[in-house]
Amino acid sequence: MPGLLVAAEQHLRIGSPAAMADAVTRSHLDDGRCVGWYGPPAPGWRVAVDAERADAPVPPALARRFGTADFWARWTRAECWCKLADVSVAAWWRRHGLGTPADGSAIWRTLWVADLVVTVGFAPTLPPRDLALSDAESRLARLSPEQ
Repeated sequence: MPGLLVAAEQHLRIGSPAAMADAVTRSHLDDGRCVGWYGPPAPGWRVAVDAERADAPVPPALARRFGTADFWARWTRAECWCKLADVSVAAWWRRHGLGTPADGSAIWRTLWVADLVVTVGFAPTLPPRDLALSDAESRLARLSPEQ
């Protein structure tokens, strides 16, 4: 899995939504473009991608709530986690803000491609809700040692 992240630029394409229709996963931009992931299958892992224009202004309400420092990188990471965990952004914000859990349940890379900030994330194919829970709440934490 780390090899796919190291070579992430090779697996990303930018174009129209129609041109990215066959991507494994996509992220739609506010200017009409789409970023698609074209990496090989990773058995046992799910992939998500989120992208934003690097020079896009941070919406004032979000700037007040989360600050502007490295905003789009933090935003795309949080969006990736939401996609991987299958939870809404609002639910994610209540638990993590624009942060990411430190439990090691997923891996990601944030990079700059052309004029975009793009995060690619991978998570093990666990029940989606587990990624949004704290360690104490997660399904894995509830397993007994003999399971």
